[in-house]
Parts: sequence; C-alpha cells; structure tokens
Amino acid sequence: MCLRLLWERQTFEVMSSATFGLTVLSQWTIRLSITSPLSFLHSLQVLGYYNRRGINPEAFLNEIRYIASDPDDKHFFNVTDESALKDIVDALGERIFSLEGTSKNGTAFGLQMSQAGFSAHTVEDGIVVGAVGAYDWNGAVLKETRQGKVIPPKASYTHEFPEELKNHGAYLGYTVSSVVSARHGRLLVAGAPRFNHTGKVIVFTLKNSGELSILLSLKGQQIGSYYGSEIAPMDLDGDGVTDNLLVAAPMFFSGGMEKGKVYIYRVSEHNRFVLEGSLEIHNGGQNARFGSSLAPVPDLNGDGFNDLVVGAPLEDDHRGAVYVFFSQHNRILRKYKQRIAGADLASGLQYFGRSIHGAMDMNGDGLVDLAVGALGAAVLLWSQSVVRISASVRFEPAKVNVFVKDCQRAGKEVTCMSAIACFNVIARTPVPAGRRVDMKYNVSIVERRFNPRAALDHPAQAQRQNLSLLPGEEFCQHHYFHVMETTDYARPIVFAVQVGLQRPEESPVLDEGWPTLTHTELPFWNGCDEDNCIPDLSLQSMTDLMNPRQFCAQPVQSQGVFCRNVGEAGTEGSLRVMEARRGRMVVDVRLENRGENAYGARINISHTANLRLSSLHVKDNSDIRIVCSSEDRLRLQRLCNVSAPFMRAKSKEAKTGHAGDVTAWPGFLIIPTTTTATTATSTNTNTQGESSSPDSELVRGQGLCSGPVLLASSGDWTLFGAVCDLHTLRTV
Repeated sequence: MCLRLLWERQTFEVMSSATFGLTVLSQWTIRLSITSPLSFLHSLQVLGYYNRRGINPEAFLNEIRYIASDPDDKHFFNVTDESALKDIVDALGERIFSLEGTSKNGTAFGLQMSQAGFSAHTVEDGIVVGAVGAYDWNGAVLKETRQGKVIPPKASYTHEFPEELKNHGAYLGYTVSSVVSARHGRLLVAGAPRFNHTGKVIVFTLKNSGELSILLSLKGQQIGSYYGSEIAPMDLDGDGVTDNLLVAAPMFFSGGMEKGKVYIYRVSEHNRFVLEGSLEIHNGGQNARFGSSLAPVPDLNGDGFNDLVVGAPLEDDHRGAVYVFFSQHNRILRKYKQRIAGADLASGLQYFGRSIHGAMDMNGDGLVDLAVGALGAAVLLWSQSVVRISASVRFEPAKVNVFVKDCQRAGKEVTCMSAIACFNVIARTPVPAGRRVDMKYNVSIVERRFNPRAALDHPAQAQRQNLSLLPGEEFCQHHYFHVMETTDYARPIVFAVQVGLQRPEESPVLDEGWPTLTHTELPFWNGCDEDNCIPDLSLQSMTDLMNPRQFCAQPVQSQGVFCRNVGEAGTEGSLRVMEARRGRMVVDVRLENRGENAYGARINISHTANLRLSSLHVKDNSDIRIVCSSEDRLRLQRLCNVSAPFMRAKSKEAKTGHAGDVTAWPGFLIIPTTTTATTATSTNTNTQGESSSPDSELVRGQGLCSGPVLLASSGDWTLFGAVCDLHTLRTV
C-alpha cells in the first residue's frame, strides 16, 4: 500500500491517496509548481508500502522516491513490518499538527482544521456556519455578522458534549438551521450526527457577544444512523411560525435493511419538541439513504399547506430517487404522494437526490420548480398546475310528478323532464394565462334493474363528450329524459356524472382529493304538504266464522258438549268457532288512510300452524297492488307490501282465505288469527332515497283478534292468547 500526502502550509490543504500495486510512470507525470514565491513551503511526504506477495519492490520504491520531496531521509520511509507504520503515522501526525499551530504537538485542537462553512444558514443579522472539525472534531457553531465574527467559547458546549466522554468526532455543525417560536422568536438548531455514535441535535441561542445557551437537545435512537446529519424546519400553514422540525437519520436500519428515517417533531409554544412520528420507506429501499436531503417546499397541490421533498440518493443501486410528501391540516402525511426515480429521467444518472432545492419559479409559469442534484449533474423538475373539475346537475322540474304524463315515448304516456349538467374548472395552483383545460365527461342514469324507471331521450348523450374550458369558465348542457310508469316512488332516480382530463399525462393535473364521479338524486313528488308525509292508517278485519254466542244460539248446537262447557265467560270477546267438517275460513281486511300519502305501507298476516294461507284477493277496482311474501320457513307469517303511494282518504279491502288442517283436530276448533298493519313514515328529502324518522311515536289500535282464544277438542278446552295490533309510525 502506498499513501501519498501533499501538504501545502499556506492554504491548509491536505491531499492523500492510497493505491495497491505498481503504477505505470509512462502514463502520468507528477509536476510540482515552483513558480510561486512560497514554493519552498510545499512538500510531499510518502508513507508505506507492504510487500505481501514477495515481488521485487525496487521499481516501486524508485517511484516512491520520485514522488516524495527532497531530501529522502525526511520524506521517504521504508519499513519491513506493519507495526512500524503506527509510529511513523503518529510522528507524521505530530508534524502536521505542529504546522497547523496547535499546542502540545496537537493534543488539543481549537479551531484549527475546523472546516468552518461545512454548513451554513442565513439569519436576520448574519450567517451561522457549522465547523465540524473544531475542538477535536467535536464541532462548533460560529456566526459571521457585519460587525465581525462571533465565536462562542468551548465551554459553551461542555454540558451537552462533556470532555470526560472522550467522544471525539461528534461533528457538531454538520448541519445548521433555525426554528421560529411564537413566544421566543428565532432559535438556532445544529446537528451532531456522530455524538455518542447515535447522534444529537441541539436547540440554542447565540448572541453577538459570543454567549451561547443550549436550551434542549434531541438524541438519536440507533448507533450509526447518522441522526442529525440533515435537519429542516417546516412552517406548514404559512403563518411564519415553525410547526415541525424534521431530523434525518439516513443510515437508520430497519426491517433488515439500511434504509433511512426522518423524525417529525412538533414545536410547541413553550419550546418543547414532541416526537410526532416519522417518515420511512416501507417497501424495499436497501441502502437508500432516505433523508440525505430535506427540502420544505411551498404548497404544491393548492390545499393551503406547504409540502416536503425527501431525497434517497443511493436507492435503486445508487441511481437515486426523491419522494414528495403532502401536508394536510398542519400535519405531514406519512404516505408519500409521488416518487420520482432518477432511472426514469436519464440513463446513467447517479446519486439523484443528494441535494434538493425548491423555492424558485424557473420557467415563469407562477409555480415553484424543483432542482435536484446528482453526480455531476443537476436536474430541473417543473411543477404542474393542479385543477379541479366541478360538476353539478339540476332538474326541470325539480321533482318527478308521475301523475302528469306530458309526452309519449315508444307509444306510452310518460313524464318528460330535463337534466342540466354544468361544468366549471377551478385552478388550485396558478395556470398560465390563456391556457385551456381539455376535459371529458359523460352523463348517465343509474338504474340497476331490468326495467329502468327512467331513460335518456338520446342515448348517445351517455357516451364520452369532450370539452375545453378556461379556469373559471362554466359550461352547461341539457340532457332530456323521461320517466316511465312505476310503483317505486320511495327511491329517487340517480344521475351520475363522470369527469376527467383528455390527456392526464400532461399539465395540468387533477386534484387527487377531489371526486371525479358525482351522483345527483331526483326525488319523486309525494303529494304531501311538507317533505315528510304523515299517514294515518287504520285496519279493520272480520271473519265469516261465528263467535261462541252465535254458535250456541243455534238450536242444534245449544245442548252440545262444547256449548255446555264454554260457559258465559267464554262467549265474550273475539273467540271464533270452527267446526271440524269445515275446511276453509275467510277474513275480510279493510285498510284505510285518513292522513297524508303513505309510502311503504305493509300488512303483516300471521296464523297458527293448523292453517295455511291459500289466497289473497283485492276486492276494490283500483291500481293498488298488494304482494305478499313468506317471512319464515314454516310459512306462518306473511309480509304484504301495499304499492305506493297509498293516498289520503283511500281505502283497500282484501279477502284472505285460510284452509284448515281439520283432520288433525276432530271436534270443534277455536282458531287464533292475527292481522297486523304497519307503515313507515315516507320522506322525499332523504338524499339516499330511504325512509327516515328521527323522532317517532307508536300508536296502537284495536284489531280483530285481541283477547283470549279458545281451542276445543273432544270436550277438552285450552286457553290461548292472541293480539291483533295496528302500528302506525308517525313523525313528531
């Protein structure tokens, strides 16, 4: 191994290089400039070559002598074992340190080799610079003002960087920045990524007198993560006060990979820095160095909150990438919105994202653009305008009146209407003057049924339509349609409008948080004074069976077993007698509405297991229909829907026939039959097209089958209970 050192005293510069094997002198030439009056201060020191392979070193030694300054006895060292190298390196270090002007042969550095300016940050009265090499590479922070340099004493750092730790190489000042507190103004922030191997960030004040006061410190969690190598304050809402402090640990190890991590601290009014969360790459990202660069940028998507760009220059096999994070409601979203890979921009691009700057409009379109550094290149990314497309639909008339048939379609009387769809482009971020937005849209009726209730007069209007608008310009288009005869008045007719850009890959782009699909409901007119209909249903029913009094009044039955045992009490109430030889009974039901139109009225019919419902007939001649369905597997309960609207002062009579299983019950039967009518409050203001009743009361009415029911068989009798209720739900 050959180590060549070039020392130029006047400019405080050290150049070192290491090589293995022999060089080819014919391919390069070493020239030392001696034209400067200070040329006698230049010297080349050459150290070390270890011959591991037993080759003849003569040619290489001659090369070393040629490189080294004269005389050879002071600048050329030939050793035979590696242990001797340590003494020579120490001697060389002392010589270099003495040239630097340090005391005691370099045992205590001050600001020598401090590398002041390694980082810099502008403040109101000057420039704050980091000096990572100061004080044995523990680092320091200096300030340059119009009045001169501000150099805090070394003792200012001893509380947070105690000398007893012997922690050389903390690198304080690796990065410097500041936050603005609502109560205390500007506070300086500096990172020391190698402190105690885990890293540290200090928050402090620095007066022009040189007084430095450390207010608090933030510490890293993981050895070698380089916590504090990059810091960035963020004012999310643009009020001039810092909301978050971002601290990067680009070598953070998680999930078996060295990916990187960015810590998010919330800055409180009382100068407290509360860890709020972190940003990470969750998929892949091996050796990405995520967080190597942080760039708070102005609002990119027009939501009123500033955003963030994070660099990962070693991702994708050192080709690099940058991640864009949006903010909402004073919070940085944890999932990135966009990833820009260097490999997608140019072939051969490496370390894309090693530096980022986003504060200038480079092409004059009113948008802040992004400059991203790479190896030997800088990439300029232009921001795109963000727009929203607002779509709305209104109807003429505002509600469907199915009782008004004003036109014909396909030979049928229908209700004709018009839907007016309007479109407007809203610019969320600046759009160049005169730039039109090329959009597309289509309008359709959402009817998921075999026989739709409504249809467009011109079906071609449901196809894609193109449109070009300026921001702020509105365009409206009529879409004529018709509504067919229907009994489904409860659910509104729904119109859907889908919008988009004709060329989404070009600028501008749509706001991702804005819907591109809009649903608008067209309600039916319900015929009520208010939007909420309040019906008043009453249910009356009677059967062709006789009660015990009527049955026993017959001369032929008066002395029978049943009539002798039933007694006077059994002849009262709603008891009915069915003879064994009879196979059918009939129940007549009358449903009447004394209130406003009823939507969703239902009749519940239940019976005992020894009966089955054989038929249901509507006696009145009207368009009202009653459709029943079974509610249980035993088919002992039927739910019958009454077609809507069941209008005011309209009544409906229905006749139900029950067939009895008479062979199972010899003798006389008393059959409990229950008939219940229910209705839900109708409303046409619900946007979902569903019935709603926020406040309701239950009104009960008397039905046919209230009271006990007697079952008689072969002279024995048993008492049963049965209730017939009328339920009407009313809005109060």
